[in-house]
Amino acid sequence: MRGRILSRIARTRLSWLSIAWLTTLWVLLWGQLSVANVISGAVVAVIVTALLPLPRIGFRGKVRPLGVLRLLARFFLDLLQASFQVAFLALDHSHVPHGAVIGVHLRNESDLYLSLTAVLTTLVPGSMVVEALRRDGMLYIHVLDLELMGGVEKVRRDVLAVEERVLRALASDQELAAAGVALRRSR
Repeated sequence: MRGRILSRIARTRLSWLSIAWLTTLWVLLWGQLSVANVISGAVVAVIVTALLPLPRIGFRGKVRPLGVLRLLARFFLDLLQASFQVAFLALDHSHVPHGAVIGVHLRNESDLYLSLTAVLTTLVPGSMVVEALRRDGMLYIHVLDLELMGGVEKVRRDVLAVEERVLRALASDQELAAAGVALRRSR
């Protein structure tokens, strides 16, 4: 068994960035920076990346710094607004929230963009992706209070707007065209 593990480690292309990240997490979890923690963290990181390799996600896109900035700025605004809405909802005992699960069909079929859209949607308080269907490009989102969120169509529009910002930040021109998102040209 030990020989199989060592040969698998030797055959696997290890991502040094992943190893560094996992080693850092290991040291942070132990809460003490020491030589022993760094070495043991690096050993655990090598074993984890060798035995549990992540699949490669094809990225044919193009990173647009202005699009990434818009995506992050709008995400933080949504995060702030939703945090206040959920806080007021928690404090308002006269209002009974009515949750719902809403299906949203995304326009792009890429796993990367589906995942990013799902993560950004889930990180905003009051909404959570409960299921993502890769083959259909569907996200099922649970919202805490449908009335507070503006209704079913508003939730769908908001999720599609998140997807559009993700696409504008990272997708290639061809992926934007296939999704029906017009490329903004700077003046």
